[in-house]
Amino acid sequence: MPKNDFPQDLLDAQLALHQTWNAYEQYATTLPWSAEPIPGWEGDKQLHSSYQSHKEDSPGYTEEQAAEVRRFQDELRQLSAKVVAHPFWESVDAGDRVAARMALKHTHDPVEDEA
Repeated sequence: MPKNDFPQDLLDAQLALHQTWNAYEQYATTLPWSAEPIPGWEGDKQLHSSYQSHKEDSPGYTEEQAAEVRRFQDELRQLSAKVVAHPFWESVDAGDRVAARMALKHTHDPVEDEA
């Protein structure tokens, strides 16, 4: 399905969903590993392996971090609902909706040069 078949507001919502998800993933890399304060651990060395698990104590999220996570999650839910419940999907045959949804998801992917 060519990307031109999608209405502009649906394309915009899908792009906003991708951008918000990427921003959330980037933000999540700055957070402590646990939302709640929790002690870390030192695991035992496993037989036939040099790997030993280890986690530092997690201070948990600050109020600001928790609020930002909630804001991202709310925005992602709203954008997801906007994409999924868009009236455009009613115009697509039921058997073609999965393929159309996958095409929409990849509409904004970079185009590779054919050489």
